Amino acid sequence: MTLRIERTDTPTDEERQAILAPLRGYNTAQTGGSAPELVAWLVRDEQGEIVGGLYGRVFFRWLYIELLVVPEQARGQGTGSTLMQMAEELAREKNCVGIWLDTFDFQAPAFYRKHGFTEIGQIDDYPPGHQRFFFQKRLTAAD
Repeated sequence: MTLRIERTDTPTDEERQAILAPLRGYNTAQTGGSAPELVAWLVRDEQGEIVGGLYGRVFFRWLYIELLVVPEQARGQGTGSTLMQMAEELAREKNCVGIWLDTFDFQAPAFYRKHGFTEIGQIDDYPPGHQRFFFQKRLTAAD
């Protein structure tokens, strides 16, 4: 088989899916497979507009928190902690091994540490002059 490599600066979703399909096939062969289960908790204002929330997915028995946004007017009032508690309760219901997420130094690393997360990695200068942190919280029956 002769292969060639071609660059595109405007990849389509179809091209992304074409790259993703063999990766998913390989991963399924190695792990037995797992379908991601999406979940979100929406924070709405008085008009019903979404102003924040938590968005994630359960995949391979881990809850990945992709997005957590607490509206400015609600910070320091327990909203973020409530969202994290609800996410952890779901992770336990789903028998997850743990929860993982990433954040920047200018966002909320101290908040996640306060909630029992431990740093498992970081990238310096991403973005330049800042750090990106990766955190996990392993769940056990005793927690």
